[in-house]
Amino acid sequence: MSEHDFIELLKKGDNQAFGQLLDNYQAKVFGSCISFVPNKEDAEDIAQEVFLEVFNSISKFNEKSKLSTWIYRIAVNKSLEFIRKKNTKKRFGFMLNFFDNDIEIDRSSYFTEFNHPGIQLEHKEKTEVLFAAINKLPEAQRIVYTLSKIEGLSYQEVSAVTQKSIPSIESLLFRSKKKLRILLKNYYQKAQN
Repeated sequence: MSEHDFIELLKKGDNQAFGQLLDNYQAKVFGSCISFVPNKEDAEDIAQEVFLEVFNSISKFNEKSKLSTWIYRIAVNKSLEFIRKKNTKKRFGFMLNFFDNDIEIDRSSYFTEFNHPGIQLEHKEKTEVLFAAINKLPEAQRIVYTLSKIEGLSYQEVSAVTQKSIPSIESLLFRSKKKLRILLKNYYQKAQN
């Protein structure tokens, strides 16, 4: 069946087609979400939101890009939306602490044990350090780096998902690698002292 025919079935609300969509993309979407939000439970919640968005918006999908590209774009956007909300809550929590309110703030480690297909690290601490460094990158660099180096997408696929030119992707990757080297070097220098 062609992708166009498959999309038409999805637009008609065919349950079997939606089941096939889940089978085809569930692991990929979860992998993408956990690349941006390295907490298993949150990544699972975001992945569910992605499929709800796909279900609710498939009728508006205009097929100017591949279905997989469109789904990746939704996964990236939902993940970034989650990160922005979490950062807003952190700033609010900091202000509450600053003004000495008695509201409990969760200070537990955000990272959880997971086996991401794009990263096979032996120790949880190394995973935490890597993702903490990635999360310090400017948003455009973080997106491109995550899609390319963690998700393993080609430059063409990253370009389609982010709607940036390939030279722009290359430039963002170069700058992100340079910044990550500095961030990781600083971390390991501090750890040795």
